[in-house]
Amino acid sequence: MSCIRTTSSHTDFKTLVALLDNELAQRDGDEHAFYHQFNSSTDLQQCVVLYEDSKPVGCGAIKMFAPTSVEVKRMYVLDSQRGKGLATQVLLHLETWAKELGNKRCILETGIRQPEAIALYKKNGYVQIPNYGQYIGIENSVCFEKLL
Repeated sequence: MSCIRTTSSHTDFKTLVALLDNELAQRDGDEHAFYHQFNSSTDLQQCVVLYEDSKPVGCGAIKMFAPTSVEVKRMYVLDSQRGKGLATQVLLHLETWAKELGNKRCILETGIRQPEAIALYKKNGYVQIPNYGQYIGIENSVCFEKLL
């Protein structure tokens, strides 16, 4: 298992994010367009891609949210690779990078139709917070934070 740091222009990151977007479109249905507008992957500067035997199997990104906070974005693991702890590995790499950049917390938004994601974040020490920013008042959204 290896993990690289890259940007959103990396081919493997783009491929995994396309799969993520397809899955989210199916799960979110008519609400997908609302969420999609906040998930642009075209200019992310802190992205990771996780590899198993040279094959990209997972990804994630962080972006600045506030002076000492980052937002976790674009978390994804191939369906065939789930249940192996790979999403936790991606998340740990992102948290390490966030700390190296001087951040004190990570925040994120996920959907109630993604129970696996909610379980992942809770398992990794994230606590639910009131919805922030564009997610305030959105019933399908649930937001979390973790102090680093």
